Amino acid sequence: MNRLAKSTSPYLLQHANNPVDWYPWGVEALQKAKTENKLILVSVGYSACHWCHVMEHESFEDESIAALMNEYFVCIKVDREERPDVDQIYMSAVQLMSGRGGWPLNCICLPDQRPIYGGTYFRKQDWASLLYSLADFYNTKPEEAEEYATRLTEGIQQYESVSFVKEKQEYTKADLKTIVDAWSRYFDKREGGLGSSPKFPMPNNWQCLVRYAHLMKDREIADAARLTLQKMAFGGIYDHVGGGFARYSVDDHWHVPHFEKMLYDNAQLISLYAEAYAWQPDKLYEQTVGEIVDFCKRELMSADYGFYSALDADSDGKEGKFYIFTKAEIEEILGNEAELFCIYYNITEKGNWEEESSNVLFRKDSDESLAEKLGLSVDDLIKEIKAARRKIFNVRAYRIRPGLDNKILASWNGLMLKGLCDAYRVFNKPEYLGIALKNASFMLNSFLGNNDRLTRVYNPGETAQTVAFLDDYANVIDAFIALYEVTFDELWLRHARTLTDNAIKHYYNAEGGIFYFTANDDEQLIARKPEIMDGVIPSSNSVMARILKKLGLLFDDENYAQISAQMLRNIVPHMARYGSSYSNWTMLLMEEVFGTYEIAITGNDFEVKRREIENNYIPNKIMLGGKKGSLPLLQGKFDAETQIYICKDRTCGLPATDTEQALKQIE
Repeated sequence: MNRLAKSTSPYLLQHANNPVDWYPWGVEALQKAKTENKLILVSVGYSACHWCHVMEHESFEDESIAALMNEYFVCIKVDREERPDVDQIYMSAVQLMSGRGGWPLNCICLPDQRPIYGGTYFRKQDWASLLYSLADFYNTKPEEAEEYATRLTEGIQQYESVSFVKEKQEYTKADLKTIVDAWSRYFDKREGGLGSSPKFPMPNNWQCLVRYAHLMKDREIADAARLTLQKMAFGGIYDHVGGGFARYSVDDHWHVPHFEKMLYDNAQLISLYAEAYAWQPDKLYEQTVGEIVDFCKRELMSADYGFYSALDADSDGKEGKFYIFTKAEIEEILGNEAELFCIYYNITEKGNWEEESSNVLFRKDSDESLAEKLGLSVDDLIKEIKAARRKIFNVRAYRIRPGLDNKILASWNGLMLKGLCDAYRVFNKPEYLGIALKNASFMLNSFLGNNDRLTRVYNPGETAQTVAFLDDYANVIDAFIALYEVTFDELWLRHARTLTDNAIKHYYNAEGGIFYFTANDDEQLIARKPEIMDGVIPSSNSVMARILKKLGLLFDDENYAQISAQMLRNIVPHMARYGSSYSNWTMLLMEEVFGTYEIAITGNDFEVKRREIENNYIPNKIMLGGKKGSLPLLQGKFDAETQIYICKDRTCGLPATDTEQALKQIE
């Protein structure tokens, strides 16, 4: 076994038996490259990545390829989920070189870590040829290699950077419209989502557009959002038997998934479908939220209420094998009930995807339209399908399961905690809050050190270390604020504020008006960069900017508000070019344009009134209150009688004892 055998990362352990002499990222490998003047081969992936597995089987398990790698390179394996800082540097390099990125990510670097070439998946023969060529290039033309590394490193340092904008600005609805008008040109108006294939759910994109449709009263955007939400929940990207979404679909109509299931996707999709239900109630949204929560609880939750990272795409050596069915298998399980189930989920004898006779379950029709076609009542249809699904689920449970990535990450647990809080505030199910509170307690015990700094990865039995990144702080703080808003327990706000102050101290660049991804006392790589653009997960800077605005209001802290405002000023000039990459920033811009309502509920029956307020869709609000509290806005507002205060722009309306009366104060 190679040096990866001592790792705790499931992804690195997958490569521990490779004949490649892999090193984990660290001093030993980096010093070896300098001492022996060898090129560094940095290979980045994650445990649920299908094409990472393919390249491992084709190349990294091959003795001749491994011999070539070992002779000419110091080979370093990186789990991108544990070391997103390393991934960020070399992903930037590959995107600059090729205009695209992805995983597996393979980068060839000089002994001082500066890249000279990179790409994603390589076929075996192409990989061997490339390695020979690069080794020869470095041996025969070291000056050219040095020159190219210098230019590329300069590009990495400038990539995804923004200028400091000093002038204060007034934002308007026209600014929002400019962003969304350009963005909407990429909408797929037939199948939902953005563009053609592959298609990613992009939860933050659609959460932003739901809010935009509501606040701007834009029917066209509302239609696009509803279409996307339905198509995703009907598609094969959704696991109709066990709940939960796969990472993306390989086609343009959400049919065939890339089967891995990621915690970060499902956590955010809980938030999206819950908010969509608050916006325009639909049983499909409620069902989807419930099934995702059940999936995460059943498949990804540890015994102590931490959430694991992912389920693999492959099982028994084959992509998607756990999830697909032939019609004969369905008929054997369901007998006389099979015909209805096959109609409902479009299962055919021939099969509905690339593998002969195999089917990915997906829906085309709503329950109402299908029931009408079949001459059934909607209730009977739903009852029969639900019973059949349970039988399929029970049989599927005996199959060889996809591999589990049992890493527990602070950042992604923050997303999940936020999702649970969002689901609770919309559906008022005590179970959601119960899991949220236990997960939050787990996070305090597992990720928070004695110095009030976070660690990224939970390793049982090990003392928390101060290696974390800005996304860990941002998503944990965001989740703690959300937990306060559904409990009014100021413990969570105190932790949020402490973590925010530490993030400002160790990550904020006041001269640039933006946060770095890495701390000022962490390992220094060849570039220290911010993460600015929103992707499948909102960028750490956009989350921090929105957090700081909320905390500025909750604590009446002008410093927080000014940092948030400065960050937004820096980003606004870039947002109209590609709205999809600035969706979380656009939500912050909406909060600036429309303002934020601070809804304070005080008195003995605060929980009843909180629930009544949450039954109304008010996306631009923060909630606070309880029977007691120390927040500035709550001072002088406590009485036995329950009262609701609607405040905005440092001004509160008259207290109301009736929810309907209070809501009249909201525009």
